[in-house]
Amino acid sequence: MIKIKPGVSYNEMCIQEGFSLQRGMNYQVNGGISIILMSLRKNAPYTERIEDKGRILIYEGHDEPKNIAQYPKLVDQPRYTPKGDLTQNGKFESSAVKFKNGLQSAELVNVYEKIKPGIWVYNGVFELHDCWIEKSGDRNVFKFKLTITDYTIDQKEKRKEQLKDLDHNRLIPTSVKIEVWKRDKGKCVQCGSTDNLHFDHILPYSKGGTSLKPENIQLLCARHNLQKSNKII
Repeated sequence: MIKIKPGVSYNEMCIQEGFSLQRGMNYQVNGGISIILMSLRKNAPYTERIEDKGRILIYEGHDEPKNIAQYPKLVDQPRYTPKGDLTQNGKFESSAVKFKNGLQSAELVNVYEKIKPGIWVYNGVFELHDCWIEKSGDRNVFKFKLTITDYTIDQKEKRKEQLKDLDHNRLIPTSVKIEVWKRDKGKCVQCGSTDNLHFDHILPYSKGGTSLKPENIQLLCARHNLQKSNKII
């Protein structure tokens, strides 16, 4: 059950997180845990709900900013920015897909809920378990499933250190990256794109694939990297 704590102001919330929360979705702020801001209030800008007596949160992705789309509610929620980078939707989606396919531990997410103008409550630490796209009228929107954990502050910090260790073990050495970049000629091996490239494990790390040998690393663009998940191409 979500334990609602006394409300805090927006400034207090930002001070508590050590980050200026100027948007609702904040992926791995300061290199740490992700943060989302939610609202179940009437006329909230996004459709969100809680299930299983408050243990599960279904969170809606975010719209195009108004400087890109004049009427954000009439267009699909974006996965990529105009420059080809992942939006917050795309980053959370990628993390959920990797978790579902055994490529990483579940993303930890601090969740705050707006209960009235300027007042927020901390709803706890959630794990990001799933993501999908569904129709909302004539457009597509992202949906994210998060499940609350029972982490205390100390346990949360310990989990962060575990995730850092895991990331370190997956780290691809610079010498390997240079060799792979030369071999793949700085292009996605699937489509030849030179934009938004990622170093991808051919045999996934979760299945014993190494980060230390160029033979197990390839260049993929963001689109093909996301499509691949943990499938061996």
